[in-house]
Parts: sequence; C-alpha cells; structure tokens
Amino acid sequence: MFRHPIYSICVTGALTLAALALTTGATAFAGEIDPAQLKWFEKYHKQENAPDPAAMLLNTDAEPDLNEGFRPLISGSDLTGWTPKGGTCTFEIKDDLLVGTCVKGSDSTYLCTDKDDYKDFIFTCDMKWEVDGNSGVMFRAQSKPKGKSELVFGPQAEMEGITGDRYWSGGIYGQSCGGYFYPLWLKEHQAAREALKRDDWNRLTIQATGNVFKTWVNGVPAAHFVDDGTYAKGFFGLQIHKGAKGTVLWKNVRVKELNQ
Repeated sequence: MFRHPIYSICVTGALTLAALALTTGATAFAGEIDPAQLKWFEKYHKQENAPDPAAMLLNTDAEPDLNEGFRPLISGSDLTGWTPKGGTCTFEIKDDLLVGTCVKGSDSTYLCTDKDDYKDFIFTCDMKWEVDGNSGVMFRAQSKPKGKSELVFGPQAEMEGITGDRYWSGGIYGQSCGGYFYPLWLKEHQAAREALKRDDWNRLTIQATGNVFKTWVNGVPAAHFVDDGTYAKGFFGLQIHKGAKGTVLWKNVRVKELNQ
C-alpha cells in the first residue's frame, strides 16, 4: 500500500474522522494514493486545499434519481436567466444545444445563473467536447470585482476534457480559492477516472446537501467532500477555461432544489 509519509494519521485525526462520519453519515474512508497518480499527487499535494488522502471520504452512493422534480435551467432557445462572467469566451444556443467556445487570449469565462442563492440541490447536465478544452460546472459559486471584470470563485465539479492522463473529471476544484478540494488520486477512484466517454456525451450530476457535496460522472460515484460552511449558497457557472482552443456542448441542464 502506498501512503505518503507526510500524510500519516494521528490519534486526534482519527477521532476527528470518526466524529465526521457520525455527522455526515459517511462510513467509507480512503487513504491510498494510486501509484499511477503519484506524479499528480506530487504536483498538487501542496495546494492550499489539498486533502490528506487518509481523511478523504468516498462516495459510495448510487446516483440520485433524475426522473422527477427537476426543472430546466436553459430554455433551448436563448440564455435568459444566465450571464457570462470573467472573460470573453462565447456561449450561444445552436440546434437546441448550448455551445461554449474558447476565445484565445481570453480569461476563463463562466456562464452563470442570475439566481445566486442555490442551497441544497441536485444538478445534472450532459456535456460533450467538439474541440478538447478544460471545463467544469461551478456550484454554490460566488463572484467579486476584479478590475473591469468579475472573478468567479468557489467549488467546481471538474470536467477536464478528453485528452491527458490525469482523469479527474468529477473531482471538485476550488476555483480561484486554493486548488483541489477533492482530487481523484486514490486507488479507490479508479472507476471514476475511467467513467468519462471521450467521444460521446457525458452526464455530470452534483448533489449538495448542507455541507456535503457529492458528484457522479455517467452514474459512477466520484467525489465526496465536506465543506466548512464557506460555500453555503451561490450560483451555477458553466466554464470555458482560458487557452488556445476548446468547444464544449451542453444539454439537459436541470436542477432539483431540495427542501423547497
């Protein structure tokens, strides 16, 4: 078993994890870095948000039922209720699909819901790449002025694209707030890392209940992160990452607000 020496668990840590399990209903803990992920562990483990592998919770839940109680967030004809923030990458409706296109030289751009107080919810959408490029879905996101633009920050369900060998789609990234909250670097994340279809549509599902965030990619459990309460509510934002290229398609963008 590989376990990096800087991430050993002390008695106090074990007690903390036990208490966390009682409050979140979690029973599955992890801790083993996949040897194939070691280079990514070495690259990211010093980020501000980087978790202790031994303290990471596993998502062992079935994907929520997506059949009832959802409402569409995009009409299919226009982008009423949404506003782009951050950069100048473009979003438009084509043939009932939302198309996001990277503009070279632009900052990362987020198509954000005007409603900015989503709390407990199940969000789902289908995504596909026409041109490879990093993307993701911000949730309970916030923004603040940055020069003449706006900085979008908060948790993001990563959908990193269709090339490369990191395979962290479904992980949770702290966009502009300290890096990865929940990287998919454990041995137990192998199924999640294999879930993305590189040449087809992919379903991303996000559930936020209280401080507990969980994700699924094509029905495969991915992340299970417990926030400290910083991101109790916010908006959704569909990301086109800055870069030289990228074209992402979205459809079936829906949300079910819980306890409404």
